[in-house]
Amino acid sequence: MLGAAVCAAWQAQVKRGRGGGEEPGCSQAAAAGFAPVQAGFPARGFELVEMSNRKTKSNSTIHAECLSEVQRIFRERFCHQSPHSNLFGVNLQYKHLLDLLKRTVINGESNSVLIVGPRGSGKTMLINHALKELMEIREVSENVLQVHLNGLLQINDKIALKEITRQLNLENVVGDKVFGSFAENLSFLLEALKKGDRASSCPVIFILDEFDLFAHQKNQTLLYNLFDISQSAQTPVAVIGLTCRLDILELLEKRVKSRFSHRQIHLMNSFGFPQYIKIFKEQLSLPAEFPDKAFAERWNENTQCLSEDSTVCEVLQKHFNVNKNLRSLHMLLAFEHLQQLELIKPMERTSVNSQREYQLVKLLLDNTQIMNALQKYSNCPTDVRQWATSSLSWL
Repeated sequence: MLGAAVCAAWQAQVKRGRGGGEEPGCSQAAAAGFAPVQAGFPARGFELVEMSNRKTKSNSTIHAECLSEVQRIFRERFCHQSPHSNLFGVNLQYKHLLDLLKRTVINGESNSVLIVGPRGSGKTMLINHALKELMEIREVSENVLQVHLNGLLQINDKIALKEITRQLNLENVVGDKVFGSFAENLSFLLEALKKGDRASSCPVIFILDEFDLFAHQKNQTLLYNLFDISQSAQTPVAVIGLTCRLDILELLEKRVKSRFSHRQIHLMNSFGFPQYIKIFKEQLSLPAEFPDKAFAERWNENTQCLSEDSTVCEVLQKHFNVNKNLRSLHMLLAFEHLQQLELIKPMERTSVNSQREYQLVKLLLDNTQIMNALQKYSNCPTDVRQWATSSLSWL
C-alpha cells in the first residue's frame, strides 16, 4: 500500500510537470509490485554506502598491517643480519662449519676455526645461520652455551673475562673470589659448567668477532687460554674467530699458533653481476610464509619488475663495479629509505658518477631526539649506541 501511494504521488507530480501527460510504465511497475523496491531504494543505498565504507576501512587496516610486517622483515634482514635470509654461494663453507659445531655440541669434541673474508662477505651471516640450525636440535638447544666477544669492545683480558662471566650467567658463582691469573679464572668458569665427565659437560661456543684485534692485545692471553682449553681434555669448547685479515696466522705468537688447529674457512665474493641482480631481488622479496599471500605475490611481482628496470640495473652495475659485498648493498637500500623518511639530506649537489655511500649528508635530528630513541629502542646496535654516547653526551 505504501509503495503504491508513493508511486501515485510520483505520477501526479509528473503529470503536473508535463501538462497532465502520464509517464508510461509507472502504473505497470506499480501493478507488477516494483514500487516497494523504488520506495526502499534510498535506505538500501545508504546501507550499501555504509558497507562500502566499512570495507574500505577494513582493507586500509589490512594494508597497514601488511606494510608494518614488511618493515619488520626488512629491518631484521638489513639491520640485524637475520639468520632467516638466504645464503649465497657459500654452501660448502656452511656445511663445513655446521659439521664442526655439531661435533663439538653432540660428540663433545673441542675445535677451533677461523672464518676469513673481506668486510661484507657474509662471515657473521654464515655463523648466525649455522647457530640457528644448531639450536633447532632439541637436545642441543637445552645444553649448549654461547659466548660472543668483539675485539672492538673487549679491549683487554679483564673486560673479556667479565663479559664471559656475564654471558655464562656465573656472576653468583664467582662472587668475591680472587684469582691469581687469567688462566685460573677461565678454568674456574668452565669447571663450574661441568656436570660429570667430558661427554656430559656443557659445551661452550666462543665467537670472537674482529679476531685480529685480540691478537694485538698484550701477550695474547685470551687466545692462548681458549686454544689451550680446546686442545685439552676439559669442557668441550669451539673457538670461532671472524677476521678480514688474510695474514692472521702471522699475527699469532708461536705458543698460540701451536695450539690452534689451523682450520680456516675462506669467504670470497666470487659471483658475477647476474647473480648480484638475483641477490638484490631476493633481498627485497617477501618470504613464502608471509601472512597475506595475495599481498606478498603482488609485492614480489613488483620486485621482479624493479630488478628488470634498466635504470635500476644501471645503478646496481655502477655499485657492483665499485663494491659487490652484500653489506654495501644493504647500506644502499637503507640509504634510500632514510632519504624518503627525510631523516637525512645531501649536504651539497652531487654529481651523477659519485657513489651514494661516499656522499656527505646532514642528519635532520637533534641530539635530544637521538638520545630518546636510543632509550626506547632496546635492540639498538652497540656501535650506534657507543657513537651516540661518546659524540652527543657532551653537547
